[in-house]
Amino acid sequence: MSAFPGVRIELPTGLMELSVDAGLFHLDDLIGFAARANAKRGFLFLSKVLGKHWPVTPRLMYDIHTALAAQVPVDLPGPVVFIALAETAIGLGQGVFEAYRAAHPQREALFLHTSRYHVSETPIIEFAEAHSHAPRQFLHRPTDAALQRLLLNARSLVLVDDEASTGNTFWNLTAACRTLNPALERMHLATITNFMGAQANAALSQRFGLPVTIGAALSGEYTFTAGQLQPSTGAAQLFEAHADRGASADFGRLGLDRSLAQPIALAERLRADISPDERVLVLGTGEFMHMAFLLGRALEDRGVNTLVQSTTRSPILQWGAVSHVLAFPDNYGEGVENFVYNVVPGQYDHVFICHETPPNAALYQLAAAVKGRLFHFLSETLSEEIPVR
Repeated sequence: MSAFPGVRIELPTGLMELSVDAGLFHLDDLIGFAARANAKRGFLFLSKVLGKHWPVTPRLMYDIHTALAAQVPVDLPGPVVFIALAETAIGLGQGVFEAYRAAHPQREALFLHTSRYHVSETPIIEFAEAHSHAPRQFLHRPTDAALQRLLLNARSLVLVDDEASTGNTFWNLTAACRTLNPALERMHLATITNFMGAQANAALSQRFGLPVTIGAALSGEYTFTAGQLQPSTGAAQLFEAHADRGASADFGRLGLDRSLAQPIALAERLRADISPDERVLVLGTGEFMHMAFLLGRALEDRGVNTLVQSTTRSPILQWGAVSHVLAFPDNYGEGVENFVYNVVPGQYDHVFICHETPPNAALYQLAAAVKGRLFHFLSETLSEEIPVR
């Protein structure tokens, strides 16, 4: 697909001009446009296939995971380390990793995701996502000896994010990884949308100092002329090194060399209470996204009309691709306001909220707002339903 028409949109925060030159999907099927409440960056390419700010079928999410995994070069020398960027791309990156593992079961590969939380006393490397309202990101070193070996002996790095616009965050994370493993030989960037432009793409290898390829569902170039940017009204990030935020070590922060299992038993139990014509939303929370996708996929496989999305800390204005905003406290306990976008209370017959943190007042408030049920995942195979007060 090529020769897409250009797009020119007046956002409340400025003027967006976008040209698209290649893609596996049509622009309107992949993204909408939104305005951030962020003085650093006033726009958002809001993904319609990510399962974060927009409700998506598990099947479509899986198709995106598979498409991006298929673009990873087959000749990357192993071991290969996949790293997904928090918060938005954690589920995407884990899905791409699992699709890659399914296609190449004999390859040595490791999955990690970055985080804005610290797991116990595990060593971390810090890097910056400069344009974010919450710029501090952390990469944990695996504590398992075999997983640590994969990280330290990796020859190729695959970084996954929902979009690439400048490449700066990729560069910062790559620099952090090369302090751990200077022997990295190759690199691949996987994104839903790549709007860095042809000139920047051509210069990636020179910029990063090693051979770089990039794969995307859609590529092109944009310019944004800022107008009246909207600052966020609350705290964006609070990091306390020894604070227990309830962030689990079991779902990717400390590394995985395998796919996570679908929660089949839970899906079958929930399926028994769902009528054929009822609509279901499976809602992840914050950085805990992939188990929501896996539960959604298990329900969808059993004939349930299922959509998936997640809460987020990103403040976005109610405009454009964001038709409805629900705000609630942060269930990780940082005191940072969180949001659910494009969910109107009462539009779903069932809302299943998946969380890794212990139950708390923030989760009870979220459940009340969306009329949902809470499911605390202690591991990929063990979850408990939390009675809603």
